[in-house]
Amino acid sequence: MKIAFYAPLKPPDHPTPSGDRYMAALLMRALEYAGHRVFLASRFRSREGLGDAVAQVHLRRVGAAIADVLIRRWETDTAARPDLWFTYHVYHKAPDRLGPSVSRALGIPYVIAEGSHAAKQAMGRWSEGYRAALAALQQADALISLNRNDQVGLKQVVGDTARLHYLAPFLDCRRIPTLDRRRLRQQLAASEGLPTDVPWLLVVAMMRPGDKTASYRLLAKSLRRLPDVSWRLVVIGDGQARDAVLTALLSLGRDRTRFLGRRDPGGIAEWLQAADLFVWPAVNEAYGMALLEAQAAGLPVVAGACGGVPDLVTDGQTGLLAPVGDVGAFAGAIRTLLSDPLMRRTMSARSAARVRSGHCLTHAADRLQRILKPLSAPRTP
Repeated sequence: MKIAFYAPLKPPDHPTPSGDRYMAALLMRALEYAGHRVFLASRFRSREGLGDAVAQVHLRRVGAAIADVLIRRWETDTAARPDLWFTYHVYHKAPDRLGPSVSRALGIPYVIAEGSHAAKQAMGRWSEGYRAALAALQQADALISLNRNDQVGLKQVVGDTARLHYLAPFLDCRRIPTLDRRRLRQQLAASEGLPTDVPWLLVVAMMRPGDKTASYRLLAKSLRRLPDVSWRLVVIGDGQARDAVLTALLSLGRDRTRFLGRRDPGGIAEWLQAADLFVWPAVNEAYGMALLEAQAAGLPVVAGACGGVPDLVTDGQTGLLAPVGDVGAFAGAIRTLLSDPLMRRTMSARSAARVRSGHCLTHAADRLQRILKPLSAPRTP
């Protein structure tokens, strides 16, 4: 099939790296791997993050105009016309202003991946965006969740489960590098002034206000409970909340922390291969691609058991999970793994194997194909 792909929150080629951009690109790659011809339908960004009703109405009008252009173009040029519309990430702040209209007019299937429904927004500042997102979710022929918990709200929207599908978060395992850990660790230790005989705790996360900052602060509180244990914390990330995050983590002591700022994917991959433990409290995390990347590199994880995290991290097998917000439990999990190198090595092997056995692009492509195949029959507009 020829698939028109759209990401209202942030298009795959948006210049600012983010989890949404990353997953959108992965979904396009998986659809292509499954044999479909995929193209980006529009770069129009419908997100309105301030709760401004006037701005939401403006975005609705702009979206309607763009959708009308696409409809006229594809009604005329049938060779370029898509067979299916696929939208990634729909919610009240970023409703799909294009897909529903285009798919109705052309009579093609409409699919949403990672759509969510929050009934409490019906009368809030994003009520206009909420209504648009709700209409899109109700129209969708298939709703694909990367977090099983999202399906609870979606069941309220669709009233049945036939249109609900789960897709495990995934990576392109073909692009996971295999590096010489011993030599890499020595090189990184020399460049950053880190001891090689002390465990390295790694964090890779943007420094944004809200849940990300809350996770960093919870991590700092947890590590303050481990003054008697040897460790160094390496932090990769940057963002608007940088000052707040640095304030929280520097309370651990400057000799205990290294802030590396932003790193390109290759640089992140090196630290994932060289570190001893990935730590992230995951406050209100949907699922956490960084947790999946860490395990793919053979890095055990300590994380908060939030959202879809337990679907990625198998407690006691590939890492340890703590109740979200429980500082004592999180600190205890870190202490357990730091004190048991054998457990870390065992979890390392299991982590890499688990990602390759169920969270690779090939698995996602197969799953997507099974979801989309029943929708491939032609329709009448």
